[in-house]
Formats: sequence, structure tokens, C-alpha cells
Amino acid sequence: MEDLFTMGMKKRAPLADRMRPRTLDEFYGQQHIVGKGKLLRRAIEADRLTSSIFWGPPGTGKTTLASIIAGSTHSEFEKLNAVTSGVADVREVISKAEERLKLYGRSTYLLLDECHRWSKAQSDSILPAIEQGTIRFIGSTTENPMIAMTPAIVSRCRLFQFEPLSQLEVEQAMEHAIHDEERGYGLQGVTIEPEALHHIAQVANGDARAALNALELAVLTTPVDAMGNLNITLEVAEESIQKRVMRCDESMFYDMLSAFCKSLRGSDSDAALAWFARMIYAGVDPRIIARRLIAHASEDVGLANPTAMLQAVAAAQALEMVGMPEARLSLAQAIIAICESPKSNSVVMAIDAATQDAERGGFQPVPVHLRDTHYQGAQRLGSGQGYKYPHDFPGHYVDQQYAPLEAKGMPYYRPSDQGQEARLREIRRLRGKKDE
Repeated sequence: MEDLFTMGMKKRAPLADRMRPRTLDEFYGQQHIVGKGKLLRRAIEADRLTSSIFWGPPGTGKTTLASIIAGSTHSEFEKLNAVTSGVADVREVISKAEERLKLYGRSTYLLLDECHRWSKAQSDSILPAIEQGTIRFIGSTTENPMIAMTPAIVSRCRLFQFEPLSQLEVEQAMEHAIHDEERGYGLQGVTIEPEALHHIAQVANGDARAALNALELAVLTTPVDAMGNLNITLEVAEESIQKRVMRCDESMFYDMLSAFCKSLRGSDSDAALAWFARMIYAGVDPRIIARRLIAHASEDVGLANPTAMLQAVAAAQALEMVGMPEARLSLAQAIIAICESPKSNSVVMAIDAATQDAERGGFQPVPVHLRDTHYQGAQRLGSGQGYKYPHDFPGHYVDQQYAPLEAKGMPYYRPSDQGQEARLREIRRLRGKKDE
């Protein structure tokens, strides 16, 4: 039973906390995992949820769903935060859980917020309790657990991925807060213009907490009119929710970088610029992008358009010389140049084949006619004998053995029919080179 002090604290709690859904029916979003008949919903309703990890962006209901589980289960419920708890705290929870299980046959849930922040030692301390069923672990994280958590604990849990809420779902959460008479503003005569509602929901970008915080700020800073009503206009909404910081954890960063690289390779300059802009907006170091441009200038364009490499290197130099934000123009120019260039992966295929050939081993001496002759006594050893100087022959080319004797994977370089490589292909044909 709550006392007067607890009730008073709840009334002064932030709107997002007061409006936290209390049942699955009040829960917004995530219908792919908690919709009618879904596995997670059935497990919660039957009080049979096994160890799980809730993973997704902020404000999508991870902690809220854990609170719903706590309110509906007949088991005990313990809560820790990975930032402030240590191995000793975990052992204390496990000890209490063992006692409850032995004496009363009651299970214990352990909710761990920010579970990706746990060290390996902390994670290992809880593994036996999970395996033996002493506790039912529920981890909550915004990071990809496959990357940020130890494989041992991930393998013992079911993963449930939370998606950003739709704009409609965020709007519904805000309207609920406006009309709720117990926890929201239903008794205060608050109204919101449709444009203001849409704006806050759009900028919140699937984060219900951010939207409710903006709504609360708008209500607290808007005076009531002569009739005692409080109307939130679009202007007020724009002031209440500023530009959001884009979520960019390690997993999201690599996903965006991957999408950027695939857009370069796929010759879609619009998509590449979109990912570039998002990464810069999220605070990604532009030097990472410059390095990828240089790599892709060879990997995906190569000799089909040799100027792509010049564009990429020039953009990297411009970044070092003038810095951001001016260098974003040079980087954008290089991005467009690489995207719109004819594509060829012959350079990367050639070096990969040569590397594989070298890794086979079986190295033989350098052919005599190719050996160094710049030291005293080289002629007495026969070095350089039989070498044909190409500039002494028509077209400054002569056919002779250049490759290592043990090389078997040639030809390594097979020019494509794209861009300037089509011309190279013809020159090689005239020299008698075989590209097949």
C-alpha cells in the first residue's frame, strides 16, 4: 500500500514516467512481439517468461515492458543497473533468489538496465544462476547484444528486438497523456493543434519518452487563456522539441557505414549522400568516410576511371586542410564522382589472386635476367644476363618472363569492358596478353 509521501512523489514525477503503461493492453507498439497470440505476450501472461534480452532504441518500451512483467508476475522482481551495480550486488540477488526458491518455491526475475555495460566478470557471475533456473534474467539495452555483450550470456537468453514506434503510435501516447485524468492533463483543459501533435511526434523519431517530455515542457511553459484553457500551438511545439541527437551506437554506425559503402558500389549517388549526411549529423569522424572513399576508388572503380582515386585523395586532403563543414563539399564531390563512375573490381580481384598465389609458398629464386645488377660483382654472378630493355623495342614493349617462376594463378589482372579499361583490354590484346 502506498503512503502519502510515495503518492506525492509519483504526482511530481515526469510525465513520461507517470504515463508509463501498466498493462499489456495499455502498451504501445512492438506488436510483432507482444501482439495478441505472440510468443512474448503468451509467456508474460502465463508467467513463464525465460531469461531474455530486450534490445532497441530509447523510448520504445523496454523498461516499461519489464515493469509490466513485474506487476503481473507472481514471482519476485529485483532490479539492478549495470552502471552502478557490481558482482557483490549480483551475488546478493542470487542468494535471496536461492532462498526463496528453496523455502517457498518462488522464482525471481532480475531486470538489468543497460546490461551491455556489464563486464565479462559480472556477466560470468550470473551464468550459473541462469542455467540452474535460480533467476530469470531480463536485460535491457540500446546496444546490439551480439556485439556489446559476452556471447556466453547472450546464448542463454532469448533476444527480443524493439522497433521505433510509428508516428501514429507516438501521437496516440501523447493524446492519451492529454486526456488521462488520473496521471495526465485530463483535468487541466489542455488541447493541442493537430500540426503541433504531428510535429512533436515526427521529431521524436519513434521515441515516446522524448515526445512526452516535449509535451510536458509545452504544458509547463504555456499560459492558460481567459477561459482557463491551455492550447499548444505549432509554434510552441517547435520550441518544446529541438533537433534530436541521432542515435548512433556501434552497431548503428557500422550498419550506416555498410549502407554507405554499398551505395557507392551500387552507383546510387543520392543514397550515398543520404548516408553520408546522416553519419555526419550523428557525429561520425569524417576521416573515416574519407578513408572509405579512397578504398572504394580502387575497389569498385579502379582503372575504369583512374580519376576517381584522384578525387578521393583530393577530398581527404581538403578535409585535412580546411576542415569541416567546408570539406563536406569536397567529400560530396568525391562521393558523386565515385558513384557516377563506370565500375570495375578488376584491381581488387587482381591483388587478391596474387596474394593467394603468394600464400601457397614454394618460392623459387628470381629469374637470372631480372636480378639486381647495381652492386659490384653482379656481372660475375650472371645477374641481369638476357634481360631485354623494353624501350629498345617497337612500342616500348617486349615479351619476356617477368613473373615469379612458381606463380600459377595468372593472369591476375583481367580488365573489364567498362570505361577506360576497355582501352586497356585492347592494348593487352595487341601485346598478346590473355585475359581468360
